[in-house]
Amino acid sequence: MPALGTADFGVRTFYAATHPNDKCGPNGLPLTPNSIKILGRFQYLTTLAHPQLCQYLDISKTKHECLIVISEHHRITLREKLKCDGNLGESQIVRLAFQMLDGLTYLHRNNIVHRNLSIDNILIDKQGNIKLSEYGLYYMTDYGADVSFPIGLPRYLAPEVFCSGPVKVDDETGHCVQPISGPKTDVWTFGIILLELILGKELWSGLGLQETLLKMVEFIKTEMSPLDLLCQDQVIADRLKGYSKELRDVLRLCLTVSSTKRAKSDELKQHPLFTVNIKNAVTHKKEYNMFTTELRCVDLELPSYDETIANEFSDDHLSQRSMQEVYYLWRLAGGDLDTVLRKAGMSKTRPPVHLLPCYGIIDGDVFGQDRDYAELLNNTVITLSQEQLRFRLREIPSTAYYPLLEDELKLPEHQLPTSPSNGDLTSSAALPLVIREKDIEYQFHRIILYARLLSAYPFKRPHIWREARVDIPPLVRANVWAALLEVEGDIEGFYRSIDKETATATDRQIEVDIPRCHQYHELLSSPTAHGKFKRVLKAWVLSNPQYVYWQGLDSLCAPFLALSFNNEALAFACLSAFIPKYLNKFFMRDNSAVIQEYLAVFSHLIAFHDPELSNHLDGIGFIPDLYAIPWFLTMYAHVFPLHKIVHLWDTLLLGNSSFPLCIGVSILQQLRDRLLSFGFNECILLFSDMPEIDIERCVQDSIKIFCSTPKSATFRQHARPLKSKSSNDRPNLSYYSRDYHEQPQTDLSMEAMSIEELKGEKCPRISAEDLIELGELLGSASSRSPTKRRFNSKPMIVILDVRHYDDYKRGTLQGSINIPFQTAFSPEGELNPCPAVQQLNSRRNQVVVVVGSRGRNASNFANELVRLGYARVCVLHKGIDVFRTTGLITIPPADI
Repeated sequence: MPALGTADFGVRTFYAATHPNDKCGPNGLPLTPNSIKILGRFQYLTTLAHPQLCQYLDISKTKHECLIVISEHHRITLREKLKCDGNLGESQIVRLAFQMLDGLTYLHRNNIVHRNLSIDNILIDKQGNIKLSEYGLYYMTDYGADVSFPIGLPRYLAPEVFCSGPVKVDDETGHCVQPISGPKTDVWTFGIILLELILGKELWSGLGLQETLLKMVEFIKTEMSPLDLLCQDQVIADRLKGYSKELRDVLRLCLTVSSTKRAKSDELKQHPLFTVNIKNAVTHKKEYNMFTTELRCVDLELPSYDETIANEFSDDHLSQRSMQEVYYLWRLAGGDLDTVLRKAGMSKTRPPVHLLPCYGIIDGDVFGQDRDYAELLNNTVITLSQEQLRFRLREIPSTAYYPLLEDELKLPEHQLPTSPSNGDLTSSAALPLVIREKDIEYQFHRIILYARLLSAYPFKRPHIWREARVDIPPLVRANVWAALLEVEGDIEGFYRSIDKETATATDRQIEVDIPRCHQYHELLSSPTAHGKFKRVLKAWVLSNPQYVYWQGLDSLCAPFLALSFNNEALAFACLSAFIPKYLNKFFMRDNSAVIQEYLAVFSHLIAFHDPELSNHLDGIGFIPDLYAIPWFLTMYAHVFPLHKIVHLWDTLLLGNSSFPLCIGVSILQQLRDRLLSFGFNECILLFSDMPEIDIERCVQDSIKIFCSTPKSATFRQHARPLKSKSSNDRPNLSYYSRDYHEQPQTDLSMEAMSIEELKGEKCPRISAEDLIELGELLGSASSRSPTKRRFNSKPMIVILDVRHYDDYKRGTLQGSINIPFQTAFSPEGELNPCPAVQQLNSRRNQVVVVVGSRGRNASNFANELVRLGYARVCVLHKGIDVFRTTGLITIPPADI
């Protein structure tokens, strides 16, 4: 998006047409409100960027189908310039005409017809360049079908517009049947405006609507050229004689009644009149592209236009930021569109009761009330003041606009910064996330920093990863997520190469699912979003032939599409990277083994962290199969609204494939009190409609659970296999941030277990290498392990050897305590008192690793500990025999 420069922000409003209350679509459902349709189409307009166009920024919907459009604005119009400058010289007219034509050509190449062009919405910036505004109204309103007012001033409209009559709308769908105006309609309007530049005044300014229509009828009826007909006015004829033949020739090519004979905009640009100006065309700086195969240094070249702005506003650093960033900060600085409209008197409408007729007669005619003129197009533009924003940022030094990126890649994990890298924001970083996202100074530093980091992607991926551990500003969330998912390369080219139009067997199911996916979200409920949903989902299914479409894929797609609405390729690339990482093999045709393994590991985690809750839920038969499948199949996107999902996924994307399991445990812990008091039926009702969950607390609890769970305890054979990447390509992550499946496998590693074995145990298993790495009690012997690490988040471990005393005395792990399984429990099921039990009870906050020989004794002992309420209990996988070749087995000291 271009820099702010000298521009202001302008606000316009208009009302969408309303549907009759009793009217339904062909599917039997109420028709989508026209305002929602407009909202979806508008998003495409924000992707258009050209030096001769006013940039669209945002749109919002208020009550009574009122839409508020925010765009770039300049205070001087072409009308005012004509009044001020009077007669313009030919060179000045040609320059302005070429810039208008350049903007129109860009629009036409992007399938946009202006239709609303006039000297009132052609703006002039402070450098004297043309800026076309209001070019999106015809497109976003479905060529006028979604509004109750005509688009375009009659004196500027082409003859074919009058011949076509009113817009034709399909009665069932409400869509425009066939657009009235094409690109050549704008060429006619361009010709009229060019003539007005030559005359130095508005053409037909004194004529009313009826007289203007008569003039157009005269154009259509006569065989004479419209230019020749206009030249019958001696004033116009004399004025044209003072200009070159080439200029008059361009006018004649534009003012042609037959649209088939009228020139196209790109053809006019090649006219000899404009040949010189083509070389001097104004261009924006080419923005960097995160996902490209081109050299980045070429992308960042700075053309003369931006150099002019940079030199003129060298002290105004805010003006050199993008319009999108400045508008985002304007909102945070207290900018409120409703307040602005109320002050301008533009938010008032007559109550519906005042629009009712006073009386009706038997013939059906009604009398009494006029129409509400607020529903007609209001050409008033309100300029948003930037004074409050600049006041809030007045204390920020100029160096903050250009932060230096420190190279922290070689720092150890515990020395990495935990607060933002720019500014003294330590106190702000400690505030709740919802407050940080509303703090303008904090967000300013964060978006400036991220802009620099993302421009250096993928080189700065580790730095992006570390900053994301603090938080992710909403403005840059889409690109930061892509960086965390390691999206790279020519994603646009790959997405275009997939055939998304040919009908497939999954189309019907996709079309059924999409209208039910996050339809409370205004943007995702629009027809435009439905089309994007379908294309992205079809592309994923077609590019992954080993998988099939399952319900839930639409929910997974929703967060990515909402954030990257104007970049389907990026949404598709993120979805394609997300699923293998967190949902590997979940979408196979037969995924029962994958899901059952996932649910079994989840049950183990519940017992590991909250044995009381686990015992209660098992006792009433409320197993994870009854409530957790939608959680994991959609990574919670089906059960939480999008504004909560984005905060949840900000952290999820930083964790490995086991982190979603920890989120599930944290949700249960938030509902713990209710679950412990509920029976089976009450639990079913509780999860039939997901209760309110504090997402920030859920995230923090999930991180604690994640960091206190040994990696191997969440081992799954169906998780993503080992990735062959250099360690230099990965961020410097902590012990618990790395995925167990990304570590080289040895004899001491975990092995796959059958579903029956997993379901037969209540506790997770821990691998021998995990025990070595985490076991502080192994003393000097642990130093033999090359994987030994010491971090503050490391849990302390109690090794509980449950073998017979004689076996224990022959050799065990250093520091372990012995409670033989055969004599451990009383007939009532309690642990028999002994010094070892007392020692165990004194260390109940530590992880208990039950060690035995191969067989069921260790697992059965661990199950009994869970039954008795012992938390953090796990079982050593493959028993103590796995240590026979390591030299870590020692003879325990003799009893005193």
